[in-house]
Amino acid sequence: MHEGDGAQAWVPPHPTVPSLHAAVQDCRGCELYRDATHAVMGDGPSGAALMLLGEQPGDREDGEGRPFVGPAGRLLDEALAASGLAEVPAYRTNVVKHFRHERGAGKRIHKTPSTWHVAACEPWLLGELEAVAPTGVVVLGATAGKAILGPSFRVGAQRGRRLEWPADRFALRRPPVWLVATAHPSAVLRSRQRDEDLAALVADLSVVRELIG
Repeated sequence: MHEGDGAQAWVPPHPTVPSLHAAVQDCRGCELYRDATHAVMGDGPSGAALMLLGEQPGDREDGEGRPFVGPAGRLLDEALAASGLAEVPAYRTNVVKHFRHERGAGKRIHKTPSTWHVAACEPWLLGELEAVAPTGVVVLGATAGKAILGPSFRVGAQRGRRLEWPADRFALRRPPVWLVATAHPSAVLRSRQRDEDLAALVADLSVVRELIG
């Protein structure tokens, strides 16, 4: 195992959700672990039909070691409730498991993970996809979308409709069938037209509700 070579060496060979949680804290696949409090693995039931995939943990998530527990997570809960998905079992996770940030004005400021960080962390995401085997995936924002669909992905052009899972990009025994792209809740929080953007997020998630059945 060598620091900076990517996460593969730390990922269990036959991943389950509990084994991934147990292993991820030891990951040294990139340098982000040095300034993070926790590695944040996904949260939710094994066998969930739906996976919600964001970018990376934020400051609150890093502190608690759980995904989507900060302001963006609360807004996501609001949007899920409004779209009828609140009771649908879902596994929530991020493509990058450590919080990338910089210091400013006495606090930690989010910094978008690089392409290398996404690639280094991909083995953890593939492990989660194997362990959970969702039918559908919601990609929240550009980083998650590019991680799955490639660098040409654009949220505005591809959001709110069923897209086929790119099975040729990943070697999975039971790949998802479809995905739906939408904005990341943190982008809605920052928006000057928050009500409109929240309505658009809810509309996209309503498409997911129809697909889940």
